[in-house]
Amino acid sequence: MSEVRERVHDRTAALRAAFDRAFVEPLRLDAPPSEHLLAIRVGTKACALRLTEIAGLFADRRITRVPGGAAALIGLAGFRGALVPVYSLQALLGLGATSAATPRWLVVAAGRPAAPVALAFEAFEGQLRVALDAIVPAEARSALGGCAGEFVRADNFAGPILHLTLLLATIERTGGAAPKAPQDEITQEG
Repeated sequence: MSEVRERVHDRTAALRAAFDRAFVEPLRLDAPPSEHLLAIRVGTKACALRLTEIAGLFADRRITRVPGGAAALIGLAGFRGALVPVYSLQALLGLGATSAATPRWLVVAAGRPAAPVALAFEAFEGQLRVALDAIVPAEARSALGGCAGEFVRADNFAGPILHLTLLLATIERTGGAAPKAPQDEITQEG
């Protein structure tokens, strides 16, 4: 148990030091253009989200389950006096059903003040600032429900960048239904 506690303490200290260092380091005017991303984990898959597409990041929000509804709809959560639907990123991306435990982390998508939507995922890994040349087009756009058109490779992270606008369009188009598994993954009993 102490080993786990020590790893958590070390990870917390590293995140705190990186956060503090961002305020201490001088602003470089000759720095190349960069992109700010959140490194997250959806199920077991490492992914990234653009900070410009996020209105907020929240942990441990109470989610009230609702009967029926779409497979990806986990329930409703309160944000600043408004009830917001919460969808499972894992289910939306076709990575299987969300486990029985409610995901700890939520992001609220930016640019939707009239109809906000929250997306739930398992782990927040940290914030990334990467040079624009570290972001490349993804080879297979069909992967992850067609919502990851780019890939980022940084010092301590490599994974697809999820586009929240495409995820929101998927929710509107399918009503939050989880994508069907590819044919080669479906087994039939005979």
